[in-house]
Amino acid sequence: MLNVQIGRLPARHARYRPCHTAFVFNDRSYNWKEFDAVINRLANALLRAGLKKGDKVATVLSNSLELMTAYWAVAKTGLVIVPCSTLLQAAGLKTLLFDSDTVCVIADGAFATMLQEIRSDIPAIIDGRWILAGCKEAPPRGFRAFEDFVDQASQDEPPDAGLDGDDVYNIMYSSGTTGAPKGIVHSHYVRAQYCSLFASAWRMTPESVVLHAGAIVFNGAMLDLMPWMFLGCAYVLHPSFNPEAVIRDIERYQVTHMIMVPSQIIALMNSKEFDPARLSSLQMIQSLGAPLLLEHKKRLNAALPGRFYELYGLTEGFMTVLDRDDAVRKAGSVGVPTSFFEMKILDENGNEAPTGTVGEICGRGPILMSEYYKRPDLTAKALKDGWLHSGDAGYVDEDGYLFLVDRIKDMIISGGVNVYPKDIEEVMAAHPAINEVAVFGSPDEKWGEAPVAAVVLRSGHQASAEEIKEWTNARVGAKFQRLHDVVFMDSFPRNAAAKTLKREIKEAYVKGRGLGNV
Repeated sequence: MLNVQIGRLPARHARYRPCHTAFVFNDRSYNWKEFDAVINRLANALLRAGLKKGDKVATVLSNSLELMTAYWAVAKTGLVIVPCSTLLQAAGLKTLLFDSDTVCVIADGAFATMLQEIRSDIPAIIDGRWILAGCKEAPPRGFRAFEDFVDQASQDEPPDAGLDGDDVYNIMYSSGTTGAPKGIVHSHYVRAQYCSLFASAWRMTPESVVLHAGAIVFNGAMLDLMPWMFLGCAYVLHPSFNPEAVIRDIERYQVTHMIMVPSQIIALMNSKEFDPARLSSLQMIQSLGAPLLLEHKKRLNAALPGRFYELYGLTEGFMTVLDRDDAVRKAGSVGVPTSFFEMKILDENGNEAPTGTVGEICGRGPILMSEYYKRPDLTAKALKDGWLHSGDAGYVDEDGYLFLVDRIKDMIISGGVNVYPKDIEEVMAAHPAINEVAVFGSPDEKWGEAPVAAVVLRSGHQASAEEIKEWTNARVGAKFQRLHDVVFMDSFPRNAAAKTLKREIKEAYVKGRGLGNV
């Protein structure tokens, strides 16, 4: 494999553009020379602690300088990073640390009590390798404060780790929106492909300014994080998503590129501070993680024309992009495969489906995962003859553009007919009182399953469940799409990537209502 090492990029920029802004967090700005020195300090501290190439370093960190530094410290040293969600409970975190064979943890000090609970159950992580960032008091016995851990560590480039493109860079655990998390393995070569392919797709340059306000522990963040590092441009990271703070910093830093999930885009447009004139520097607003419903796309394209991109993809390694120049012409589509990718739609018998016919989306290309970590059985199910089977349903039009129908697991079978929740959600998004909607199937004694809608109302708007149900059922395209119930929620449950956890909504509804009560 080509000797591709993404860990060489920070030193490159430190040498050739040392004074250019690299990273901004909490109003603290680092140029490339400064940021590379911070990375080296952690890299050398990890080596000083006895870690070696291939060892796993888990993080339990929210957006922070320490988390961003960890991504690049492991890249320089040949260690493998395992980013863990800060929403995990003790049992879930223990499972991930065991599954990934982690030998070192870097966590926020707020997790000290949780880590103490599971520490004795994970003997692979020895004293001194439980590292706490942002400690407000002395860490517990066996733990080290982050600043003490890196104290006196050299800011010089660490020794060459002897890496090539096949070496593992990360184990990225799936977000768990559709089941138990799986450890998705990416190599340095795959991440290098993220660097160049998506820098090109987003029309980024060394002068671009990226703002990221979502959690960077998930793979979606790599779609702007890797191109940023490849080009050596500027990256503004927010601790968490706040639409007003996003608007202010877009204007302040003249941000050019931003990635958000649909709920964040909706919140941005609903903010009292939303003003297209303040966002005029933007060259890209990209939606990922779930489909942005057409009603919201139209609104965004009208307010900020020529900026909207949409990405459909899987952490496992297949993606399509709806380019900004196609955002209106193909508004219902999620685009086409990016360069060097191939796609096909397979029917239930494994044959390619005709144009316009719904089937399973399958793809292959240069960013496919190596495997599900230590799960050859699951790897074999997902990767067949080099093709990734997505578990998502879609079809292509006569131009080859992909239209996402829904996750196959979310499909409702009502009276023997396939009902796709997204079709109903698209209709409901046009209701003036609805801010967000999630449709799912609930057990029904007569039909097997019946469509139910969970709704979050817009601020200041009111509507009854019966009103929304009647309004929707008068507009859906078929009788089997008619809603059997509508329930209201103040907000939807989400994971740390801000994806709606529809499975949790469904489970809570079924548990509360039972069979036959819809």
